[in-house]
Amino acid sequence: MPRMGDFDFGELERFAGDLKGLQQAMPSFLEACVRELALILLTKAVKRTPVDTGQLRRNWTIGPVHRVGDSYEVEVYNPTDYAMYVEFGHRLRTKSGWGWTEGRFMLTISEQELERELPAILDRKLQAMLDRHLGGR
Repeated sequence: MPRMGDFDFGELERFAGDLKGLQQAMPSFLEACVRELALILLTKAVKRTPVDTGQLRRNWTIGPVHRVGDSYEVEVYNPTDYAMYVEFGHRLRTKSGWGWTEGRFMLTISEQELERELPAILDRKLQAMLDRHLGGR
């Protein structure tokens, strides 16, 4: 009867261990990604925020990261009472009647910009994580 030869399963076992480590690190990795994306969004919104007294610009805030089912959520917001009016626009009383002040769309434009950059950002972060846990296999 022919002999099949020897086979070393060591490398395969190490790879399985690396995959297990990757699986365990995934929740903290995802939370860190969400936090970093929120910080990028916050930075973009702050730069677009007009300055009169500086209060509106200073009050941009990032809420805590929450896991909801299989996804993660974070809120980027400005609690200043007039932030919504600067963002979306508002009516304005003038001498000749009512006018309209256009919104600045600080957060809206920043979100759209981040959505365009998102694939490249996540690809870079995911590649770094895979290199760290799988050793660039």
